Parts: sequence; C-alpha cells; structure tokens
Amino acid sequence: MSEFLIFGLVAFAIIVAIVILVDGVKIVQPYEQAIYMRLGKFVKVLNQGLNMVFPLVNRVVKLDLRTQVLDVPSQEVITRDNSPVNVDAIIYIKVTDPKNAFFEVTNYRMATVYLAQTTLRSVVGEMELDEILSNREKINIQLRDILDESTDKWGVKVEAVEIRELDPAKRVKDAMEEQTSSERRRRAAILQADGLKRAAILEAEGKKKSMILEAEGLRQSMILEAEGKRLAVILEGQGDAQRLRIISVGAAALDAKAMSVLSMETLKSVGEGDSSKFFFPIELTRLVDGISNYMGSASTIPERHIADIKETSCIGDPDEILGPIPKVEEIREQMENLDKIMDAEMRETNSMANPGRPAPTE
Repeated sequence: MSEFLIFGLVAFAIIVAIVILVDGVKIVQPYEQAIYMRLGKFVKVLNQGLNMVFPLVNRVVKLDLRTQVLDVPSQEVITRDNSPVNVDAIIYIKVTDPKNAFFEVTNYRMATVYLAQTTLRSVVGEMELDEILSNREKINIQLRDILDESTDKWGVKVEAVEIRELDPAKRVKDAMEEQTSSERRRRAAILQADGLKRAAILEAEGKKKSMILEAEGLRQSMILEAEGKRLAVILEGQGDAQRLRIISVGAAALDAKAMSVLSMETLKSVGEGDSSKFFFPIELTRLVDGISNYMGSASTIPERHIADIKETSCIGDPDEILGPIPKVEEIREQMENLDKIMDAEMRETNSMANPGRPAPTE
C-alpha cells in the first residue's frame, strides 16, 4: 500500500513539475511582444525569445507587431452635393506599443475599423462628387492623418489608407454618363467648328497666294512679251536696214540696161496675175522709155553713168555686209547644236515643273 502511495506522489510531483515548467516558460516569436501580468498586475513586456515567468499565477498575452490589413466595410455616404456614393477602404496598421494596444482599448482592430468608417463618412460628406472622383489620393492622405492621430494613444500606427471603390448610385451614374456624352458632343462641335474655321482660313490664304502668283506671272509674262516685241521690232528694223544695205551693195554695179531687164521681168510677173487692175509706183512712160533705150529702138541712147562698187564704200565693206556663204556641213552642224540647246532647255523646264521627278534621259 505504501509503495502505491509513494508511486502516486512521485507521479503527481512529476506532473506538477511539468505543469509548472510549461506554465513558467514563455516563448515569444520574433514578430511578437507579450504582455506579462501576475495576479492581475502588469509586470513587464516580454520580448522575443525564451522568457521565464512565475508559474500558475501569471497571464501572458501576445501581440503581433507585423503590418495588419483591415477591411472597412462598404457604406453609403451622401456627398455635399447630395449624391449618394458607396465607399469602402483598406487600412494598413501596425502595433507600436503593445502595452497601450492592450490596456487602452478593448479590441484595437475593431476600434480602428469603426473609427475609419465614421472618419470616411465625415471626410467624403464634406466633398462634392466630382472632387471625390478626381482627388482619391487626397482623401487617402487625409484619412491616414486623421486615423493615425486618433489611434496614436492606442499604440497603433496607421501606415496607409486606400479607397478601394467609389460607386455612385445608379441614377447618379446615369446623370454622369449623360453629362459626359453632352460634354463630348460639345467638344466634338467645337473641334468641328474650329476645323471648318481653319479650313476656311487656309483656303482663303491659298486663294490669296494663288491670285498673287497668278498676277505676278501675268506681270512677268507681259514684261517678257513687251521685251520680246521690243527686241523683235529692233531686230526687224535692223534686218530691214541690213537688207537695204545689201540691196544697195548688190545694185551698185547695175547699169541702166540691167535695170531695164529687171523692170521687164517685173512687168512680166505683174501680167501673170489674175487681177485686171495694175498700179505702178513710177510713170509708165519713163519705164517704157528706158526699155526702148535698152533695146535700141529709141531715136537716141543717152549716156548713163554706171556706178562703181567702190562708190558704196560709205555703206560698208560688201564682204562684211553680205557675210560668208556657209557650207552644207556648217549649216547641218549649226542645226544639230540648235537641237541640243532646245533639248536642254526642255529638260530644265520639265525639272522646274516637276521637282520630285527625275529628268528624262536621251
């Protein structure tokens, strides 16, 4: 009987030792801190690692020091311009003081979420709908500052607040869509009117430049035409003068008999015509008298002076006036050179009319 009693006491002692050992040894993880209380009194904050506490009469509460994500449930908020909006958010918090997080608030997570709901309703309610939709980042920063200041006494730091969804009511969405459509139509009308305005301006400028260029071309063509007429008149006069000088040089050696022969040929060519009326620039009697004298039928043949070619020296050297008589080969060569010059001018004209197109090759 005594052996069983001894065995039971030993077993009881071992169990008690194990319980005391387990209850007196507390292991805190690297991302945690623990609140150590003994007999209802705060003793200290246990750090990470192995910690020995007084067994059986202690209480150890571990708190996670990592960043925690809290979801703020969606709620309907009325904006300042009376537009209902469903808003929800996400909060990122972190425990910085485990003692205050345990003793100053019953449940810091729930308290932070409720505080975020009321703060979000207050902040959004003071803003208009368009401002809320366009300044989401501003709302996030404002909410974070307000929540961080309020939760600081709890030993909780609000690291960030993110508005996850802003969902206006259906009637508000319909009104926004109609407003957007109207704004787009207005912009399209403005752009179309501006395009027509620009097109009209460009068309007017094009017509103006075209008329200026046309007038300038007409002026240049008239100047060139007048210059050409002037040169043509000058050259024609010079040609007539040259022709008269050549005729005078050629007729210097002709005597009265030769002139009579030419007069007879002139009468012959006149008589071959179909006209029944003839006009002579000199008296017919004098012309017949000259012909009769040349033929010897006149009663007397008067003495007439035959002009010498030297007497025309005042006009100029006949060789220089008449010029050299070109050969057939020289005429052909001059015609070929003229054709080359005309082809070159034609290619130059085509290249100026079509600057992007290569000139045709021969």
